[in-house]
Amino acid sequence: MNCDTIVLGAGIIGVCTALHLQARGQRVSLVDIKAPGEGTSFGNAGLIERSSVVPYAFPREFWRLLRYGLNRQSDVRYSPRHLPQAVPWLLSYWRHSAPEPLAAAARAMRPLIERCVLEHDALVEQAGLGHLIRADGWIEIFRCPRALQRARQEARARSVYGLHFELLDAAQLRAREPGLSEAVCGGVHWLDPKTVRDPGSLVKGYAALFASRGGQVLEGDARSLQATSPGWQVMTAQGALSAAQAVIALGPESDALLRPLGYRIPLGIKRGYHMHYAAARELRHALCDSRGGYVLAPMDRGIRLTTGIEFAAADAPANEIQLRRAEALARRLFPLGERLDAQPWLGRRPCLPDMLPVMGPAPRHPGLWFNFGHAHHGLTLGPVSGRLLAELITGERPFTDPAPYGAERFA
Repeated sequence: MNCDTIVLGAGIIGVCTALHLQARGQRVSLVDIKAPGEGTSFGNAGLIERSSVVPYAFPREFWRLLRYGLNRQSDVRYSPRHLPQAVPWLLSYWRHSAPEPLAAAARAMRPLIERCVLEHDALVEQAGLGHLIRADGWIEIFRCPRALQRARQEARARSVYGLHFELLDAAQLRAREPGLSEAVCGGVHWLDPKTVRDPGSLVKGYAALFASRGGQVLEGDARSLQATSPGWQVMTAQGALSAAQAVIALGPESDALLRPLGYRIPLGIKRGYHMHYAAARELRHALCDSRGGYVLAPMDRGIRLTTGIEFAAADAPANEIQLRRAEALARRLFPLGERLDAQPWLGRRPCLPDMLPVMGPAPRHPGLWFNFGHAHHGLTLGPVSGRLLAELITGERPFTDPAPYGAERFA
């Protein structure tokens, strides 16, 4: 079998890359060991996050570091056994979270964030998936008046990014979400983002659009990738597949291909969980408890609680400590019903310490391309990242300067 480009990875990044290449006239094959949308893309809060113009940085205040060091919080948890292994990556993350490099990361991410909703809108319309999308934003909720005041100041400061929001007092917040308890003191309603009622189904719908246009969706192990002369080959359930070019879009599994090729890109993993609950009351918007570090989102299956960050070995068994902590906090604010899932879903977010994805050509392997490391914003950035990489592969003028995302920065 032959095609122009093999895309390895059928998550949101890989599927959107395949779609954009296909739209530019390429014959594309999408290869994954799982069905589309069954990996990291399956479990998230369902936010197309137009308002996240500043990346999630490592805390630098001493009091916050001390609080996290005690390892009793719900928003961030670490495995003591894994911590020695994670320290070098965390130190790099901390250095990149200083004011100047963080501002540089925000500038680099801005062109992607600004186009995220527009690029999703185009694919949603083409795929007929409008029933999965809500256009009413999400609400950041607060239990502490001091934290609410800081959030209001930060929201006003972000007006320079063209964002739209409404500041809500306690009464206004409960008018929009009557199920909330008296424990909330107010919130910020971010209006630009959109939300997805079933992220896994969205990815599957995009993949179905790709297949309906003649694209191949094949089962295969990306680790079988090898260079040929010229081009690349991977083994699939249907046989060997060859192409002039290949894209690594495997999210947290990308490192399994990078290291044998000699690349030492510091890809870290932030683990996270979700659980669905019966709706004791209607939840009208996605709610983020910033201090608690979790999101409650209305999904087709029920109310999904998505946790914050867990630093643990990527292949370590699931640990319910963080989910139980977040669930206890959430139940004080909103009347969740019984759990609907037999086990928590565990996902692995692929992250780089400078908070930027890797997108562009492999420095030492002609015809090989990278598109991974989107951290908390894989769902948000899938279509816009797919567009940028497709423009680079086909020689089209890119809509933004791709230099900040190049793999060369880790040489």
